[in-house]
Amino acid sequence: MKSAIISVGTELLLGNIADTNAQYLSRELNELGIDVLYHYAVGDNSNRLKHIAELALNDCELVVLTGGLGPTEDDLTKETICELLGEELILDEDVLNEMENYFKTIYMEYTSNNTKQAYVPKDAVIFSNNAGTAPGFAIEKENKTVICMPGVPREMKTVFKNGVRPFLLNKSGAHIVSRSVMIFGIGESLVETKLLDLIDNQTDPTIAPYAKEGIVEVRVTSKRSDRKEAESAVNSMVEDICNIIGSNVYSIEGRELYEELGNKLMARNLSISVSEIPTAGLFSALLVNNAGISQVFDYSLVPYRDKFLQSTLDIQEDIYSIYTHHSPDIAEEMVKSLSEKSGSDICAAITGLAGPVGYGDISKGSFNISVTYDGKLYTKSFYHNGRTRQLNRMFMANTMFFMINCILDDTEIPKIY
Repeated sequence: MKSAIISVGTELLLGNIADTNAQYLSRELNELGIDVLYHYAVGDNSNRLKHIAELALNDCELVVLTGGLGPTEDDLTKETICELLGEELILDEDVLNEMENYFKTIYMEYTSNNTKQAYVPKDAVIFSNNAGTAPGFAIEKENKTVICMPGVPREMKTVFKNGVRPFLLNKSGAHIVSRSVMIFGIGESLVETKLLDLIDNQTDPTIAPYAKEGIVEVRVTSKRSDRKEAESAVNSMVEDICNIIGSNVYSIEGRELYEELGNKLMARNLSISVSEIPTAGLFSALLVNNAGISQVFDYSLVPYRDKFLQSTLDIQEDIYSIYTHHSPDIAEEMVKSLSEKSGSDICAAITGLAGPVGYGDISKGSFNISVTYDGKLYTKSFYHNGRTRQLNRMFMANTMFFMINCILDDTEIPKIY
């Protein structure tokens, strides 16, 4: 099946926001075996939107639109598509009730202009929006399918995952199985080099690497008529990838590093306390994204200034006069003191320099992590000179997650680039 993606919103053309929706949808549609031929971006103008939609429908069986489904006068996607396809808009009482209830849950007043969002094409398949108000929908006409979803990325992803994806799968009649191998500490080019033989010879399953800052996701996907065959093929390929990459693999379920650690801590009922200097609480902020983490997350400390490092963690002045707060020795003193004060099963401390510049002979991007667990002390020093201070902090926090995961799994901590 050939498809086109149309992103609607003048803010896209002004450069005020990036079109992450098209990126997400391209990836998801390709995984479903749907070829994406075109990306279009069009402003909030009915005539231009109608023109672009006609172009897309001339070449493609599937056209997916995001944006322009809201309550304001410039939200024209629904009306334009219905005019193009000869569809009538009707008030859907179920959608209206869902919207009114949603406003109650977020303690906001329901205004009359929101009722516009409850009007849907008469013969459309409706996709509920559990993350917002405007529902998505699909219209099938003359062997063509047009799907419209909200433009807010969080809402679009929710509608796609819960409604559109199952709808498209049902149309194809195939079973698609996918798993994501998550890799930390080596770049996309090195991952691809290591997996080159598998990539060059791929048919089904397919292998697709995607890079983020410090993390590479390798998506393995199989599309077959028999689900068990697809699962077996994917599992076999995932095992091959793990054997090639080794201990830099931290998850085969597509989890973020903080999710992987959070799951381990809660599953094993292991408490944790942390002290952060260069990451300034970023590790803790990510960890609390795990629902239920309060069961095991005891204590978080950010002694960013020297005097508080000494007073809160009792780092003795004679020790502090020898070492700077960028050193591995201070990281060890911090984690020892933290372990005594908190009594947590796992304690971790990080020192270092995120930037924007170095300090004396200490380079920007140098950092040290110390961890206590099961009566043992683990300390390692790392270096990563990211493009910005913020990227360095994220890499440092992720390294902290990765190192603790390795310790809990009793695996060697590999070289991290």
